[in-house]
Amino acid sequence: MDNYLYLVIITLITLGIIDLMVGVTNDAVNFLNSAIGSKAISFRLIMILASAGILSGAVFSSGMMEIARSGIYVPGMFSFNDVIVIFLAVMITDIILLDVFNYFGLPTSTTVSIVFELLGAAVCLGLYKIVSTSGDWSTLSQYINTEKASEIVISILLSVVLSFTVGMAVQYLSRLIFTFQYERKIKSFGVIFGGIALASISYFILIKGMKTVSFIDKATKEWINTHELHLILGSFVLFTVFSFILIRLKVNILKVIIGVGTFALALSFAGNDLVNFIGVPVAAIQAIGFFQASGGNPDTYMMSELASADIVAPAWILFIAGGIMMITLWTSKKAKTVIETEMSLSSQDGGSEKFEPNTLSRWIVRGFVNIGGAISYLMPRTLRSRLDSRFENTSLGKKNKEEEPMFDMVRASVNLMVASSLIALGTSMKLPLSTTYVTFMVAMGTAFADRAWDRESAVYRVSGVFHVIGGWFLTAATAFAGAFIIAYLLKIGGIITFVGALIFLAILLVFNAKSHKKKVAAQAERKLKLAREDIHTLQQVSDASANQISEVFAKSNIFYKEIVDGLTKNDLTTLSMNKKLIKRFLRELDSTNDNLYNFIRNLDDTSVKGSRFYIISLGYLQDIVENLYVIAGNAHNHVDNNHKLLKEYQGNDLRLVADELGNWYAEVYSLYKRRDFLKLDSTMKQRDQLQKVINDLLDKQIDHIRTTENSPKNSKLYFSILLETNELISSTFKLLRLFKEFEEFKLNNKKQN
Repeated sequence: MDNYLYLVIITLITLGIIDLMVGVTNDAVNFLNSAIGSKAISFRLIMILASAGILSGAVFSSGMMEIARSGIYVPGMFSFNDVIVIFLAVMITDIILLDVFNYFGLPTSTTVSIVFELLGAAVCLGLYKIVSTSGDWSTLSQYINTEKASEIVISILLSVVLSFTVGMAVQYLSRLIFTFQYERKIKSFGVIFGGIALASISYFILIKGMKTVSFIDKATKEWINTHELHLILGSFVLFTVFSFILIRLKVNILKVIIGVGTFALALSFAGNDLVNFIGVPVAAIQAIGFFQASGGNPDTYMMSELASADIVAPAWILFIAGGIMMITLWTSKKAKTVIETEMSLSSQDGGSEKFEPNTLSRWIVRGFVNIGGAISYLMPRTLRSRLDSRFENTSLGKKNKEEEPMFDMVRASVNLMVASSLIALGTSMKLPLSTTYVTFMVAMGTAFADRAWDRESAVYRVSGVFHVIGGWFLTAATAFAGAFIIAYLLKIGGIITFVGALIFLAILLVFNAKSHKKKVAAQAERKLKLAREDIHTLQQVSDASANQISEVFAKSNIFYKEIVDGLTKNDLTTLSMNKKLIKRFLRELDSTNDNLYNFIRNLDDTSVKGSRFYIISLGYLQDIVENLYVIAGNAHNHVDNNHKLLKEYQGNDLRLVADELGNWYAEVYSLYKRRDFLKLDSTMKQRDQLQKVINDLLDKQIDHIRTTENSPKNSKLYFSILLETNELISSTFKLLRLFKEFEEFKLNNKKQN
């Protein structure tokens, strides 16, 4: 039995470390985004402050450990073996869930995951005990701490609404005071703002947090509780004077707030969320200690002692956990993927959007536009003009996009002040508020109030918010179901299921790590090829066009041949894959078009006229890929609907077209890849031969319809492919002709200079 317990302890410790790593990767978005997005301080200093906050905040978690021990289920209703099964199921499910969300770059809630995993595993074993004993399902409530579980769920849901509302209100008021030209307002209003911000952060994080620290004696805690109002007023006066001195010394008080806020939010994160990562392993080790001391039977010894309110996590465990979190913060690659999601939804600048709009987002935006129009109509024109002037951002777009912050320091300060205060308040009340929900919704509320969601971007941003919120609900459902299933398998399978689950977990982590590395590398390569913000000169315009054209023709050649091959072989898998790949490639071209504004803005004066050629060439490339997508979609639908196979002669005809087109595209690819534009004329002339082949095939099919052909669906598909191919050839010819004109323009421009 002792060997088994040692194995369980080692496994739980290992799982706890892994959970810490994947959890920090997901939650780094919570305390890094405001500082990174505003570019107020260097990235290195941001990481140092966040690391210090994590280490300091680790000691604040001891009061939260009861959530893992007895907050969701009633320990006295479960045996030692049952509790160990619950803990193992929770840890395995949590690691799988968080790692998958990290892979896709979606910020999910570690609090919600741990709560619903505990609930799912406890419900599973509660039902198992009921079925195997009394069979009375109404007694399930005796196994679950329904009051506490309901309180946790309600507090999390309320925090979403409260965070958005408070963030929006505070940001709106702050922007009215400071405007976007806040440098002039700092000298007067910055003193009070700094006093309020720093006092609120220090009070909620440091003073409220002290109430849950195990090494603070009761007398000190009672004194803090008695003198809260005096401490708040004293902190405000102290930090107001401090802000006044800093401003007089010409120190940017907003940078100080962002630095302190980053530290505070990281501290708050560790104090609130550490329970999500090590609460279960610590509770399991404590349970093992109680069982060994009792000398009882693992199937009959009930774990009532876990409900003791006097149990706290050892300080050394908290310190080690904080160290692991800090190291992970510096080394995690997936954290950057998660950070990008929230940054893209709160950016003040438009451009390429991460999410596609949907019907719901369109309805909501249209509704707010109508409401805003009605309010503007009723509001006095003078008042409306004055309010609008407070939100004019005249500096936007004046810098290179790489240098431009996502949002300014006023919004970053509000994000940190409001989020850290709300999270610390929940922690002091021993309510496991989701740091992800709070920080995300505060960021969305401040972005909304700051008019970052304008008519250009609102429909995409709202859609993105719903995607993330949908992911949160998915987290709850998946966490419950996953823990329920794994707990059941562990209960009936014992050691075999236990070992199998660990092997599966290891394989999944390794696979996701390798796959994410490839995904990031592919995204970086596409960004290098398709991002056009680095173009300044006429020669760079030419090189950029040639690179994009060669890439499009290389891929189009492959896509076209695979579509024809998949269609003639009735291969639905190949057609589905090609349709998805072409759609993805089309989105990449769309993202390039989204950057045209920045592309034109960054050109030097001698190259502005050449931008017209580049823009038109992008349009032709998009036409070519859209033609391919239509062909792929028609072929896929034909096979997916189980229509008749193409006739043999039709398949041979399409292969002929694919070969002829492939030879031409290979020559075009070589021409642009080698920059050998002397052959442009001869390459362009091949268009006539290709179109003659297609016209002959169209005439041939018309004759077949009038004589032997008896499949309308086949004829429709055959005609659509040939006609779209004809359009594709026309777009290619126009592109070649355009580039010939561009080369002549470059030559004339060179002679003039």
